[in-house]
Amino acid sequence: MNKDAIKDLAKAVIETQAGAITGLLDRIDDQFLAACRYLLECRGRVVVIGMGKSGHIGGKIAATLASTGTPAFFVHPAEASHGDLGMIKPVDVVLALSNSGETEEINAILPLLKRIGVAIVALTGNPDSTLARHADVHLDVSVAKEACPLGLAPTSSTTAALVMGDALAISLLETRGFTREDFAVSHPAGRIGRRLLIHIRDIMHTGDELPCVSHDASISQAIVEMTAKRLGMTAVLDSRHRVAGIYTDGDLRRTLDAGLDPHTTPVREVMTIGGQSIAPDALAMEAMQKMQAHAIQGLLVISEDGELVGALNFQDLLKAGVV
Repeated sequence: MNKDAIKDLAKAVIETQAGAITGLLDRIDDQFLAACRYLLECRGRVVVIGMGKSGHIGGKIAATLASTGTPAFFVHPAEASHGDLGMIKPVDVVLALSNSGETEEINAILPLLKRIGVAIVALTGNPDSTLARHADVHLDVSVAKEACPLGLAPTSSTTAALVMGDALAISLLETRGFTREDFAVSHPAGRIGRRLLIHIRDIMHTGDELPCVSHDASISQAIVEMTAKRLGMTAVLDSRHRVAGIYTDGDLRRTLDAGLDPHTTPVREVMTIGGQSIAPDALAMEAMQKMQAHAIQGLLVISEDGELVGALNFQDLLKAGVV
């Protein structure tokens, strides 16, 4: 095995495919805008079709569209000729993928699609092909060459089609005003869903589980409260029961290093004034980002009117599956 030759070949593949993607930039033109318009105005669903490797790419594009606010599904063109064409309605838009534009299984159903009255958006590598000529909109995804040294295996061509499909999906997402919350609705399972659906109020500690002491309390009293509530911190409240600061395990280590008497020293003299906090309606993901940004392990939860309503630490995020 020639290691250098393998590395050179792999780099050549990446360079070829990168060039194919860059070549798409000049094709974001009026045809691309027309394709977006058809997809945005679609009153039904976007039906993606493609054979072979183009079919695999089409399946991914359909999934991306569906998860970003554009209802879509994939139909195998060969199966469409054997009954699945009934899944396609006049209110739909067909997104057809074929590098050659001459895929028999797709071209065989073009007259039927025209009879149904659906709009056809085609992604091909041949603007003069049958599919391109019969489409309402044609997006040119041709490439200079495949990354395969034989020039046979679909590589650069499928990458170009995938990237153009992603460009359509994300352009539609932005135009529709699709939000994080909308994304979460279609991704309720897994880490993505948990990050976008779980709010601070869902996992924070409240009531008797909430660690807090008066600003007049001693350090030793704060330590007892931290130990009992097991969050690695305690809120420090002023005379109006508002948050004056926070005392953490890190503050405790610095206190011991300073040689202060924990029994006589008020916690207000060694607490972190104010401290980092978050709102109860914020996403748990935001808590994770804030903890990472400030290199801390916990947050106080404070309402809009400044009331302490909860607390959480990094372990809570782990248990909730956010991290």
